[in-house]
Amino acid sequence: MKTSIKINKKNIVYGTILFVIGLFFGWLFFGGNDNVKTTETMEHMHEDAEKETIWTCSMHPQIKQNKPGKCPFCGMDLIPLEGVSENDSPIHIQMSESAIRIAEVQTTKVVKTTPFKEVYFPGKVKADERNIMKLTARFPGRIEKLNINFTGQEVSKGELLAKIYSPELVTAQKELFEAMKYKDSNPQFYQASRNKLKLWDLTDAQIDKIVSSGDPEFYFDILSPITGTVTMRHVALGDYVKEGTPLFEVINLSHVWVMFDAYESDIPWVKMGDKIQFTIKSLPGKTFTGKVTFIDPVVNTKTRVAYVRTELDNPRGLLKPGMFTSGILKTMLPGGENALVIPKSSILWTGKRSVVYVKDPDKYKPTFEYREITLGEDAGNYYVVKEGLEEGEEIVTNGVFSIDAAAQLQGKSSMMSPKGGMVSTGHNHGGQSMSKEEMAQMGKSEKMEQRSEVSTSFKKQLTKVYEKYLIMKDAFVASDAKKVSDAAKKVSNAIKAVNMGLLKGDAHMTWMEQLETLEKSIKSIGQLSNIEQQRNEFANFNLTFYKSLKAFGLKDATAYYQYCPMAYRDQGAYWFSDSEEIRNPYFGEAMLGCGENREILK
Repeated sequence: MKTSIKINKKNIVYGTILFVIGLFFGWLFFGGNDNVKTTETMEHMHEDAEKETIWTCSMHPQIKQNKPGKCPFCGMDLIPLEGVSENDSPIHIQMSESAIRIAEVQTTKVVKTTPFKEVYFPGKVKADERNIMKLTARFPGRIEKLNINFTGQEVSKGELLAKIYSPELVTAQKELFEAMKYKDSNPQFYQASRNKLKLWDLTDAQIDKIVSSGDPEFYFDILSPITGTVTMRHVALGDYVKEGTPLFEVINLSHVWVMFDAYESDIPWVKMGDKIQFTIKSLPGKTFTGKVTFIDPVVNTKTRVAYVRTELDNPRGLLKPGMFTSGILKTMLPGGENALVIPKSSILWTGKRSVVYVKDPDKYKPTFEYREITLGEDAGNYYVVKEGLEEGEEIVTNGVFSIDAAAQLQGKSSMMSPKGGMVSTGHNHGGQSMSKEEMAQMGKSEKMEQRSEVSTSFKKQLTKVYEKYLIMKDAFVASDAKKVSDAAKKVSNAIKAVNMGLLKGDAHMTWMEQLETLEKSIKSIGQLSNIEQQRNEFANFNLTFYKSLKAFGLKDATAYYQYCPMAYRDQGAYWFSDSEEIRNPYFGEAMLGCGENREILK
């Protein structure tokens, strides 16, 4: 029994030693690894904290938050912003596929083609200056007989217009009779007497008749030199006239000119021999075609136009001098074959710079490069590109403003900040994201522009203001200051009749802000009597009125927002019209067709 107990004690000792050794190696192999893993886990957690997820809106990429939520602008769920690096190129802007779809971004490839343009010309029918004859008195006398009773009378070549009694002409005939006595001995004296009568516009036949009769003529005929229309009659029966006094003007209207006004920017597109199609309002349904036979070498310093002339036969007299015409010339830029052209919708203008966004074909996600280019001639809906683009490059043609806005708010190169950096909005954000309050305010403004909650009744009242406005605009076109003043007072009454109680919340506040400027400008227009001063106030009124129509909309009406770069002392000015046709209210008839359509508000 004693031996057995001793053996068991040894086993216990050995077992204890082995257990302790096992614990040691277990801690060494397993406990040590746990410490390593714990250290690695802490490092990863630190890295994850540094790489905190940024959440943004697919439609409004300027929104950046450090947690998911709703966009303060549109209410859409925010999405994680992936693949954004602070070291990205400042001229490249990357957008998500969903943002591309929502912004309706479209692209097109740059191509070389022959640029054509449709140039619109206002003009007038004029008489052919080569067919105008003005008759003046060649000798003093008295109108004894008058066959022209009214202006507009048709006459034939050689037809008697009037008879004149002239004592001086009677004396000259008597001198001729005396000279006849010395015809053989002094032929020069005789010839001088005949020439004196010829200088007074007597023909050789009339002089021979006087010589053969032997008696002086007391009345002399004034004959029409051409077949045409008497457009001016300066004398009446019994009038005494002096040498050089205007008597009649006769014009042959079987061939007429049509003189078009070509503005400076359109002159390079016009060539001799080009065909111009034109219409005349007083002859609806008829289209005329004429070739360019003359281009004025001088630009009028006041109207900034040069005349372009076409010529037409007018056998039935349909075309009458003074008629207004509207012409279209479809032409190719001289020497512009195989030129690089891009759509106008792809260009952002700011001062002297022209900006486009070029799609990067090598990037997996949609990426666009900010690019400044040099433009050439205006080719209708296109522009010729001189520098900055290559054939085959893909540029953005729709959604350009959305891309540029995203670039501005990310501090990238943009239209307003070509060197990058945040664009000032009137607040100092220190380069950080906007506060929730500011983002919410921007969201309210954007929703206001969408006009989703403007009542139909308010739109109807605003439409009545617009209708009165059109009458005032037409008075500006006619350059009638009195009518402008009267129409402005009616616009003012229509504005006062608008019930702002129909608007709620932000819409109400927006109208209140615009109302002060609208009432002030329209009141000034109504009180002023000088048309140029009225036009200055009209330019200010239109800028605010645009905001109103854009924010609240019209009911069953369309407004064409039009622009003239030469108005308002060459600073440019806008106006509204109910038709696409340009009728400039800032210059009237002087530059009636100067301008272009910038936007259509429906």
